[in-house]
Amino acid sequence: MPKPDIHPKWYPEAKVYCNGQVVLTVGSTRPELHVDVWSGNHPFFTGTQKIIDTEGRVERFLRKYGMLEGDAAATPAPGTKKKR
Repeated sequence: MPKPDIHPKWYPEAKVYCNGQVVLTVGSTRPELHVDVWSGNHPFFTGTQKIIDTEGRVERFLRKYGMLEGDAAATPAPGTKKKR
């Protein structure tokens, strides 16, 4: 048994809310938990994970290492010099 008067109150049926809807019930020291992300809407768990290409980094990498199909040989990577 826990010592009296030193532990927070335990709520065995605490409700977890996401976007105003109850998504699950857990044990917690708070009666209600409000979250933005949970396993039901997180891209990793739902299988909708995407590669975010910020500033063309993926394309630049592919072009630099000649992995881009088509115009990779015609367009040199930025910062490289042509041999004479």
